[in-house]
Amino acid sequence: MFVTEKGQVTIPKHIRLAAGVAPGSEVTFSLEGSRIVITPVGTGIKEDRRARLKAAAAQVRGSLGADFQQLGADEIMEFIRGDGPDLEASERHGSR
Repeated sequence: MFVTEKGQVTIPKHIRLAAGVAPGSEVTFSLEGSRIVITPVGTGIKEDRRARLKAAAAQVRGSLGADFQQLGADEIMEFIRGDGPDLEASERHGSR
């Protein structure tokens, strides 16, 4: 591996994947004797995305009607596929 005039190198893909380093990740550099050590900072991009996804799911759940909030995962999938309960009709008639 070669270092460019600007001091840049490409971290091999298998090492990036194993360390959880993705585009936009922050890393630090340190010296251990004559070795240069690159260390990912924080939880990384995957954890940030997971946290944002959980926050978005919580916001969506909070905006749903009470009948829909009571459905389990299988019932939600049936609803999405069009096989589930007609929640709009049950809300119009006051029952589920």
